[in-house]
Amino acid sequence: MGHGYINTQGTIKDSVSNITDKVSKDINFGKFTFSVNTHWEGGVLCKAQVRKSHSIVVDEPPEFGGCDLGVSPVELVLAALGTSQEIMYSKLASIMGIELEDCDVRLTAELDVRGLLGIKDDESISPGFSKINYETTIKSSASNEEMQKLINAVEKQCPVLDILTRNVKVAGSVKIESNNSSKK
Repeated sequence: MGHGYINTQGTIKDSVSNITDKVSKDINFGKFTFSVNTHWEGGVLCKAQVRKSHSIVVDEPPEFGGCDLGVSPVELVLAALGTSQEIMYSKLASIMGIELEDCDVRLTAELDVRGLLGIKDDESISPGFSKINYETTIKSSASNEEMQKLINAVEKQCPVLDILTRNVKVAGSVKIESNNSSKK
């Protein structure tokens, strides 16, 4: 901590209380749509535009054909889970009046590349993670009982954990634009 640009737990509590108050008066206030636009740059390099001012460079390590200019998509999933957990610990600790001194999440995941490369000796091999493990380390002077309530709340309310553990509907479409000129 100690960064001048990081909000305090009091500021976070005020923000969350403000949103909670607005949602309790108007349930439609709390329904947000998130959008991200991505663009393939060539090779396996991609860029994602998030909101107006944030971009993420996504690449693969050299052993997967990339130049290692950014994190891989699967690493982004792990980063999303870890940071979502940490954000929820911060938000919920502030609401519960728990002083949070430190929070770190270490994540590991197992992936069998035969699935994503289409080399399937076994049809049960998935192209994605088969297992994700995380270990969270929290430092606080709060009692064990208060910390257990915080942990239970985070495990129940973390949106990325929910996305990864619940069957979420994903729909998509592909539009083909042709550069072929008509032959006369």
